[in-house]
Amino acid sequence: MRYAPPGLCVNDFALLRDEDGTYVVLHLQGPWTAEFDHLRMETSYGRATSTDLVGWQPQGTAFGVGLPGSFDQQAVWTMHPVRHGDGMAMFYTGVSGLTPGGRPLQSVGLAYSDRTDGTGWRRHGTAPVVEADPRWYRTGEQMAWRDPFVVRDDETDGWVMVVCASDASLPVEVSGCVAWATSDDLEHWTVHPPLISPGDVDELECPVLERLDDGSWLLLGSIGATRGFETWTAPSLRGPWTRRGPLGPTGSYAPRVLAAPDGSRVVLHTTPRQVGLTDTGDRCRGMLAQPKSLVVQEGSAPRLEWWPGLDAWLGEETDQPALHAVGDIDITGPVDITLRTDTLGSGRSVLAVACDGKNLWITGPGGTRIGETVLAEPAATLRILTVGEYVEVYADNVFALTTLCYSGHPAPWTAVTEEHSRTIPVRPIRLPDPHRDDASAVWPGPQLRHRRRPRQQN
Repeated sequence: MRYAPPGLCVNDFALLRDEDGTYVVLHLQGPWTAEFDHLRMETSYGRATSTDLVGWQPQGTAFGVGLPGSFDQQAVWTMHPVRHGDGMAMFYTGVSGLTPGGRPLQSVGLAYSDRTDGTGWRRHGTAPVVEADPRWYRTGEQMAWRDPFVVRDDETDGWVMVVCASDASLPVEVSGCVAWATSDDLEHWTVHPPLISPGDVDELECPVLERLDDGSWLLLGSIGATRGFETWTAPSLRGPWTRRGPLGPTGSYAPRVLAAPDGSRVVLHTTPRQVGLTDTGDRCRGMLAQPKSLVVQEGSAPRLEWWPGLDAWLGEETDQPALHAVGDIDITGPVDITLRTDTLGSGRSVLAVACDGKNLWITGPGGTRIGETVLAEPAATLRILTVGEYVEVYADNVFALTTLCYSGHPAPWTAVTEEHSRTIPVRPIRLPDPHRDDASAVWPGPQLRHRRRPRQQN
C-alpha cells in the first residue's frame, strides 16, 4: 500500500513498465533525517518492482554517482527513462558540486540501457547533454536545472524536454519555472525561453507531461512552498498553457502518471514521514503512496479520485478497531469523526476528521489541527483512509487532504453530529507485506509486540 526501501526513504521517482508487464520504480533514496545534505544523501537510485502498483518488492540499487571529474560526481537526482530502440534512454540530474554560496551545481545527463527493466545503465560520457542557458535562466547562485522529463514532440519527429529551472528575469523567491529544450537525437539539445513561468512560485519541481486522449497536454508541477502539486493544460506542447490549480493537497509531492493494470490513468506520488516516527519529529523524505485515478474532463479542472484498483485490498465491513482501514460517511451537517483514542476504550480522541460545509480538517493530540483545507463546494460524502500514521481524506470521491499522526490506539470510528453519535463501519486494509519490521515498514501503532528471542541451550 506504500513503499520505501529497507532502512531508507523515497524521494523523487520515475515509473516504467518492462516488456513482461512488470512495473518498475526508480527512486532517489536516502536516510531519515531532516538535515538534508545536497551532496551526500542522494547518491544512488533504488529500484523496486510490482505487478499491481500496490505491492512493491525492493530490488536493490540500480544507478549511482559518476567518476571523479564528471558532471554527476557528487549526487544524482531526479530521473526520467523513456523507450529508445529495443532498450531505454534515461535523462537524469547530476550534481558536480556547490557554488561558493553553497548551492548545488545542476545539469542534465543521459544514460542508455539495452534492457527495459530499469537496470544495465551506461553513461553517455562524463559531461551533461543540456545545461541552463544564461540568456533566460540562472546559472550561478540560486540556479536550478533538474528533474528532466522527456516526451515525443507533437510538431516534429524529435523530442521535447521540460526541466525545473529558475527564471533569470524574476526575483529569486518567485522565479520557479519550467524550462524546455528540443532535440532530434536525444544527445544534442536546443534550450528555449521558459515554457511556464508563473511569477508567484519559488520552485516548480518534478514537471510531468501527459498527452491526453484528445491530443491536448497536461503538465503537473510540484510547488516547493506548498509541498503539493498543480496542473496546467494546453492544446499543444508549445502552448498556450492555462493554469488549472492544485491537483494534490499539501503533503503529496513529485507525481508521476501511468496506465494502471486495468488500463486507467493513475497518479502515484510521494508522502513524507517524520524523523523518529513521532509527532514531534521533523518531516523528512518518506514513502511512495498508493495510486489515485486521474480524471480530466473538458470544462473542469483535473482531479484525483479514489482508484477502484485498491478495492481488492479491502476486507469486509466491521465496527471493530483497525489501524489500517477505509471508511465512508454521508454528511448532512457538521460532523466530527474519531479514528483513534489516547487509550483503549477511553473515547478521548487523538486523531479525528471533521467537516463543516466547505471546511475540512484533521486534528491530532490535544485537538490541534494537523491538516486543513477549504473545499470548492460543501461535501456530501467523505472517504477516509488510514495506513499506519498516514491519513487521506476524499471529499465526494476527490483526494482533498492528507497528514500524519503517530499517536493513539485504534478505536471504532465514531461520528458525532448535532443530533447523535454513531459508529462508522470500516473495511480493514490488507497490507501487501505486513511482516516487514525494518525502518521502512508501515508504522504498526502503539502496541507493537516484540518477538522474544529463543533461549539458547547450553
